[in-house]
Amino acid sequence: MPAVKRHIAKTITWRIVGTIDTIILSWIITGDLKVGMAIGGVEVITKMILYFLHERAWYKFSKFGLKNEK
Repeated sequence: MPAVKRHIAKTITWRIVGTIDTIILSWIITGDLKVGMAIGGVEVITKMILYFLHERAWYKFSKFGLKNEK
């Protein structure tokens, strides 16, 4: 279970960074802060779910980059 908690914490902190980036880029592109905030508000949920599933798949199915401790 500690691995799941770590993945959740990484998901949340990375999403904060990613959402701020999305809001700023959307604001620059559209020229409208409200549109940037709306886009950022929607993508924060979808991207957290996708990242968590991606992280769990790597944890379950991939040993890439891990040292074999035998």
